[in-house]
Amino acid sequence: QVQLVESGGGLVQAGGSLRLSCAASGRTFSNYVMNWYRQAPGKERELVAGITTTVGNTNYAASVKGRFTISRDNAKSMLYLQIDILKLEDTAVYYCNAGMRHWGKGTLVTVSS
Repeated sequence: QVQLVESGGGLVQAGGSLRLSCAASGRTFSNYVMNWYRQAPGKERELVAGITTTVGNTNYAASVKGRFTISRDNAKSMLYLQIDILKLEDTAVYYCNAGMRHWGKGTLVTVSS
């Protein structure tokens, strides 16, 4: 079992930046492919970024490519999501996911105009 706790959300103006963090505990963090998902009001949860275990290959949803950067620190059991050039449509609850099985409770990002 892996426990995941997200942090770093908040209210940000459009065009601004934010860095989300996810602290993992429990089973070996480095064994898991890690992902960030988000769920906007009235919409389904969607995958925004993923990163492999040790090599750190990344993938992004088309809507965030070039603005979002996912990274991980296996020594610290931490996952990050750097969000730049925030848009109104980025408003959502952002969730950390481990191995497509374990979920955090999410952190809210609200983008204002």
